[in-house]
Amino acid sequence: MTLSRRTVLRAAPLALAFAAAGCGGDGQLPVVVAAGEPGGFYVEFGELLVRQLQAAGIPARVMETGGSVDNVRHVDDGTAALGLALSDIAVAALRGEAPFARAVGLRAIGRVYENYMQVVVRAEDSIADVAGLAGRRVSLGALGSGAAVFGDRLLAAAGITAPVTRRPLREAVTALEAGATDALLWSGGVPTPALDELAARRPIRLIPLVGLLPQLRARHGEVYGPVAVPAGVYGTSTRVPTVGVANLLVANASLPDDVAGAVARTLVGAAPDLVPSAALGTQYLDQRSLIGTGDVPLHPGAAAAYRDLHG
Repeated sequence: MTLSRRTVLRAAPLALAFAAAGCGGDGQLPVVVAAGEPGGFYVEFGELLVRQLQAAGIPARVMETGGSVDNVRHVDDGTAALGLALSDIAVAALRGEAPFARAVGLRAIGRVYENYMQVVVRAEDSIADVAGLAGRRVSLGALGSGAAVFGDRLLAAAGITAPVTRRPLREAVTALEAGATDALLWSGGVPTPALDELAARRPIRLIPLVGLLPQLRARHGEVYGPVAVPAGVYGTSTRVPTVGVANLLVANASLPDDVAGAVARTLVGAAPDLVPSAALGTQYLDQRSLIGTGDVPLHPGAAAAYRDLHG
């Protein structure tokens, strides 16, 4: 694995910070990063981050989960030190809004990349937009995922109903390919490996979602924004305008400042090695965008690290 010069220079203090906090080092439990489902960018990014921590002498491991909602709950109850979460889910957690029963004391370590909301249908299907999902069988993401929450919001914004299932990505891909479901919703980077593999086996399409952005923003705020899946992704011939939402690396507010700062320094110093190799979409792994966490406040330790690195 390639390490940046800054990561190598920071390795010793990083290891000391985690060991002092009881999060790693000899005899300590590994730092757990709550990620997501196999076949998605959460797990890919989590594995890259864990490798960088391990290379710096910090025991760490990835926890596979259902996605954003699960990750916030793991961070909240202490079964994970770090978690990946869509910013709309993180904001809901901070406010104690559904699907959370109470407010969660989250803080952001950084904004790491953009998630693309992707509604996938078979290429030969007549579904052309979200309205065309009315009455059709739709998989709206796994239980515990940010996609599942967004999927409900999307159908409500469109004013339609549909028979909904909650399948993990791999199961949803199998169901779509077999004709057992008509559409699946996935929230992730582009291209998502599991969808790329599906496109290699049979033609698929993405339907545009950006037309519902005003309704989504009116109901849920500016956590959602316009993005476009580039032409060529999944074999498409044109770009597809859809809805994007920032992905954050989050921690509990109680995470020691030294640990939060050490992770923030890793995000900056190892940035080139934290972008999944297949990524084509916009990645937020530079200093300016890392601190753009919106309504989710930066952890004080992370904020101090960013100031120290760049003033």
